[in-house]
Parts: sequence; structure tokens; C-alpha cells
Amino acid sequence: MAFRAFTQTHIYEKQSAPKEKDKSSIQCLECYDRNVYIGTKDATVQHFILPSSTNGDLSSGQSKIREGRLRKLGSSNHVAQLRIVPLFNYLLVLWDRSVTALNMFSLEPVPTLKKIQHVSLFEVCDSLLAAQTACVEMVTSSSRRKVIRIHVVGVDRWDVVKEVPLLQDPVALAVDGASVCVATSDRYLLCDIRTGSSEELFPHNHSRQRVIVTSVGRGEFLLNGPESLGMFVMKTGICQRPPLQWPQEVLAAGVCFPYILTLEPQVLSVYSMVDQQIKQTVSLSGAKGLLSTSDGVLVFTERDIFSLRLVPLDQQIQALVRHERVEEALLLLDGVQGHLPLDSYKELQKAITCLAGFVHFYREGFSEAKELFIIGELDPREIIHLYPDMQPCLSEDFKSQLDQVNKGKDLQVLCQEDRNTFHHYLAFLGDFLRAVRGTEQGLKCPQEVDCALLRLYLELGDTENLQQLVAFPNECRMDHCVPVLEKHNRFFALGSLYQSHGNQIDAIETWVKIADGFHKDPSCSDVYGHIVWTLSQLQDRDAVWTFADWTLQRNQEEERHHNRLALAYVTQTLREEEKADFRKTRGKLQQLLWESKCYDVSTVYERVKSATLHIEKAILLGRTGEHSQALQVLVHQEGDLQAAEAYCCRAAQGRDSQFRQTLLLTLLQIYLSSEALTSAAVDLLNNNPRVFVAEKIIQLLPDSWSIQLVSQFLVRSLRESFHQRQMVRLQKALGQVECMRHKAIWQMQASNTKFRLGKGQKCKVCQRDLAEPQFACNLHGELMHTSCTGFSSS
Repeated sequence: MAFRAFTQTHIYEKQSAPKEKDKSSIQCLECYDRNVYIGTKDATVQHFILPSSTNGDLSSGQSKIREGRLRKLGSSNHVAQLRIVPLFNYLLVLWDRSVTALNMFSLEPVPTLKKIQHVSLFEVCDSLLAAQTACVEMVTSSSRRKVIRIHVVGVDRWDVVKEVPLLQDPVALAVDGASVCVATSDRYLLCDIRTGSSEELFPHNHSRQRVIVTSVGRGEFLLNGPESLGMFVMKTGICQRPPLQWPQEVLAAGVCFPYILTLEPQVLSVYSMVDQQIKQTVSLSGAKGLLSTSDGVLVFTERDIFSLRLVPLDQQIQALVRHERVEEALLLLDGVQGHLPLDSYKELQKAITCLAGFVHFYREGFSEAKELFIIGELDPREIIHLYPDMQPCLSEDFKSQLDQVNKGKDLQVLCQEDRNTFHHYLAFLGDFLRAVRGTEQGLKCPQEVDCALLRLYLELGDTENLQQLVAFPNECRMDHCVPVLEKHNRFFALGSLYQSHGNQIDAIETWVKIADGFHKDPSCSDVYGHIVWTLSQLQDRDAVWTFADWTLQRNQEEERHHNRLALAYVTQTLREEEKADFRKTRGKLQQLLWESKCYDVSTVYERVKSATLHIEKAILLGRTGEHSQALQVLVHQEGDLQAAEAYCCRAAQGRDSQFRQTLLLTLLQIYLSSEALTSAAVDLLNNNPRVFVAEKIIQLLPDSWSIQLVSQFLVRSLRESFHQRQMVRLQKALGQVECMRHKAIWQMQASNTKFRLGKGQKCKVCQRDLAEPQFACNLHGELMHTSCTGFSSS
């Protein structure tokens, strides 16, 4: 369907007998609100009432025009002009060169207003001050003199207040405020009814029937100028618009902003005042004249009246966009800006800008489309819902406001038939959503934007942008995005999504399953390193301790991860030093320092040396071989003798008994160096009689010690020594018995074996013949004399 600025409706057809047609033909028209008046060739004025149910829309056809009063003015002469004065409910009629005032409803003459005679033309001035002053102004031209007169019309009188002389008789005139534009037989003039001055505009060579003077409004007039040009002239005498190029046969012109409508014998043409181009033509055979109304024009022939109603501007602009006349649509929008409320204009501008964006979108002009969508503040969901695979991202209550623009390319079909082109559309979606994400435009529906981006990155295999989305604060709906990530085996991104939503445990558990092989996701090459780094940055100590053991057991070779974890433990331990569950955290730290062999001891020691973590210092000193210094720290700084003895046991794990003996001996010497630790030394000796050799210990003891003080140790030590010697003897005897048992078994096995002794068989030892029935056999089955068995090596 072609673009239409006006919709046409046939609202009236005059029914008459054939012989009366010529006499009763329509000559002029007037309209106010729902009241329509016609003046005929046979001096008749008739009132019609438009249906009220249409709210001014005559195209609905819900009811017909209703006939009102009719008044016959005389027996001859046609009605030349009709004008309404709504302030007084007057209908002014120019008939038989006289202006008569009728009541606009009853069509009865107004008795207090006598006819104004000898009038060839007249116009009523529309003034905003009319209601305040209780009067209106009217301009008439004399049919006898070359003057125009200004009348003040009241409720019961009209008086001439001024005359403006002219050089020629007027053939047409129009009024706008205090300005009157007058056409004579060969020129156009501007007159000021306040001062009485006049100014010549330009000449013309039109016949009386082709002269056109129409008020455009706001102090501007439209004239039929030379060379078939429609000229716009301001009341100041200057032209601010380019002229219209229209046909020579123009009979009349009307204004319905932003359009000029020109009438020719067979057609009505619609021109834009914005770009001066013709926008619509309407076939109207036999048209005689037109009347501008508030929302269009009325056109009449001799028998019919047609209404051309202005299509709402927003619908016009949308139609232009649908016809892909984008620039024309935006130009029209800018042209009507001053005639729209600011809020309405802004909303309309946004809507039309977005519609223009869709035109570029379906033309694959993605750069222009994105810019227009952003300028027009398009709801991002309108774009998302065009992509079938993205529609699950939208909430159920979303309803598209732009269904009419979705008649372009079907992206579902495009996805199946032209993947390369569809890929460009997917890339555009990502560009647009990233551009609006975080802006006021995107914050209208942040969940839909982020969910769509996540699905898009999965579709495109864009690992980098996917990870960027899920690893930082986002509005992804977990109930929607978790299953999608699992379906695509993007478990690393799933962990990041958990983490960004504050669920640290689920995040790390998901990554652990990747590292342990339960999930397959090649998108992260060093998931273990990421886990360690994450744990080192966490403030959630429960999460840290939950996975610390797994971290150490999983990989003992990446030093930087162990350093990070150790330092994180130290920080957490120091932070919780005053809390009740401090011991649990510290125990984890000590376990790491004992079990891990990959952290840098000097780095961690620098962190704890100035703190009160003496046990940790001792462990670190021991890792460097400084066991004596470590024990000094535990005994003298920590003051924990049990911790010192536990240190000796832990440090000796996996080493021989001599190393443990050396550590305990070092600890004993530390005790012996202080009289205050005498009881600790005695306890150490009594608790470890198997480790210490009494002979050596007696040489170390101070002379001041009595035998009674160490009697318990000596008894246990001697008893342990005796026990050890006895155990050695017992083990030796048991070994001998075991050996004899095996020999007996071998002899029994040998006695049950058959040997064949043939003639010439030699002894294995002496190499002489075996001539006697007695002989022996070794473990290898070799035969020998019984007397030679003592010389056999096996």
C-alpha cells in the first residue's frame, strides 16, 4: 500500500431531480466542529451535522451525516461565501453582494445585525483576544470602491472602524491576525489593518479563477505566484520557505500542517511543507473547491462532499519507515517538531528513530542500526526477541511493541539457510548488547541483557567474552544460565558464574571437578592454578580451608601457588588471632608448612618473623635445617615444651632413628642449659628411655644431679638395653631355627626324588666314577660321592 497522508471519505451526496441539478449545485462550504454548512447556486444555505460517534473520524462509517435546518435566502443568485463566528454562534453569509448574519443552529437572521451591502469578498479574523474583548474583526472588500474595510463585530452590532484604499479591486483576500493579503487582477499586496499601510509583493498574470490567497497561519500566506509556483510569504513580506512547483490548473489550495493541498479539476495533490515534494494524489472528478478544517480538508463538487482527514503524524512517519523511506520520515518528524508537545515529540522521535534502525537492521546496515537503536533508546528486549534461540532469556510478561517491523528477514529461516549471514546478525546482537549494558537503556532489563549475552557467547564459541561476562558482577539469572552452561560443557565459566554471585563453595567445587576429570572443559588450561589463585584472594576462610588439603595433594610442583596459599593462611591466621576458632585456622597453616615442600621458606618466614606465630617460625627454621634454633624458639619464645617434643617427632618422620635421637638430644641439651627446665629434662629422659643411651647421658648430666633424680631413667634405660640385647639373641636363634627348617624341607624333597645312575656316571667333585650304591645330590641335582659333599660349594 502506497503512503497516505490523508484518508478520503465520501460524506455527502446531494439528491435532486435531474432538472434541478444545475440550480441546486454546491457553491461554497463552511465547517465548525461537527457542523457543516453548504451554500448552493439557488440561494440556499443548509446545515448538516456530522455523526458524534466517530470522534471526528468520518471514515468509520458508523452513522450517516444528519440534515439540519435549511434556509432559502431568495429566488436567485448563488451563495458566494460562508463563515462561522463561534463566539456568538453566528453564520455569516455572502449572498447577492450582501453579508447577512444567521444563527448557526436555527439559521434565523440575527435581527440586531443589518445586512452589510455592496460586499464582493469578506473574511473573519481569528483572534485569541476575541473572547476577552467580546468582539471579532471582519474584513470586507467593497464592490463599488477600491477599498477594504475593517469591521468590529459584536453580539448585536458591527461597525466599520477603518478603510484601507487600494489601487485595484480585490479578487481574493486572506486574513491572519492584523495582516491581510490581497490579490488584485495583476498583483499581490500586504495590508496592515492596524496602521492602514499596504505593501506590494509581486505581480501575477493569472485569471480571476486561478488567483489563490490562503492563510498558512503564524503570519504566513500561500499565494499562486508566477511560473506556477506556490509562494510562501510572511507578513513581513519575506519568504522563509522554498516555493512549491505546482500545475497551472490549480483551482484552490488549502493548508493542513505540514501539508499543502492543491485542487485541480480532476485531482487533489498533497505537498509537504517540509521538503516541498508531492506525497499523495487523490482522484476527485469535478471538484470545485476545498475548505481547510482542524484535521484535514473538505472538498466539494456540485453534488458531493468528501472529507480528507489527516492521518496521525506518528502513523505517517511509521508508514514511511515501513516503506523504507527513512530519511523522509526523520525529515517529517523534524519538520513538525514545533507543532508537537515536547514530551510527545521526544517519544515519537525515539519510536521513529528505532523504526529507522530496523530498516537498516534488515538491510544488514548494522553500524547505522546500532547507532539509531541507541539514540532511540530502544528496549534491548525488542532486539533479543527477534532471535528465536534468545527468546528463553525474556521474562514471560514481556510484550513487543514493534511487531509490525518484524516482517523483514525471518532470522529463524536465515539461521537454517544462510549461516554466514546469520552469523553477522549474531555479531550485531553482541555489539548492541555490549554497548547498552550498564547504561540507563540496558538497566531497564539487565537480566535479559546478560542472559542473552551468555547464550550468544556460547553460540559463537566466544570463550574470552563469556569468561569476561561471568567472572565480573552480572545480572545473569542462575535458574536460566546454569543449565545452559552445563549443556554446553562450559564448567569453568559455570564456576566463575557461581563465584560472581557470591557462591564460593559451588564455584571451587565445580573447578575441582574439572581438575579431577569429572567434567570435561578445555576452555581453561590451568584450572588448578586458578583454584589456588582464587583461594589466595578469598576472604571466606571456610572456603579456603575446605579446599586447602585438596590443593596441596593435587599438585606439589607449582611453587607460586603454594606461596600464595601459605601467605593467605598467615594473613587469615593473624586476622583471627583474637577469635575463638583461631586454633582451627592455625592448625591448617601448620599442616601446610609441614606437608608442602614447594613454598619458598624465606618468603613465608619474612611474613611471620615479626608476628607471634612461634610454632610456625620453628617449622620454617626446621625446613632450612636450623633444628636447634627451631627448638630454642619453641622452648624459650613459645614456652610450649610439649610443642618442642612434638616438633622432634614430626621432624623425624620418614628419617632413621639416629636423626630422631639427635633432635631429642638437642632438646635435652637446651633443657639442661637452664636450671628452670630441670624437671622438663628429667621428664624427657623418663619418656624416651629407648632413645637415649645411659652411658652417654650420664656424661652430659650436671654434677649436681643425684642418682635418685635419674634413677627412673637409668632403670628404664638399662632394662631397655637388656631387652634389646635379648631380643637380638632371640632373633638370631629364630633365624638359625628357620634355616634348619628349610634344610630339612630340602632333604625331604630330595629323598622323594628318583635319580638314574648309569655306567660311567662321574662324581661332580672328584670326577671319578660312582661305583658304590651310596651317593649324594646337591640342590642343582648334581651327583657326588658322600665323602665329597664337604668339598661341594652348593
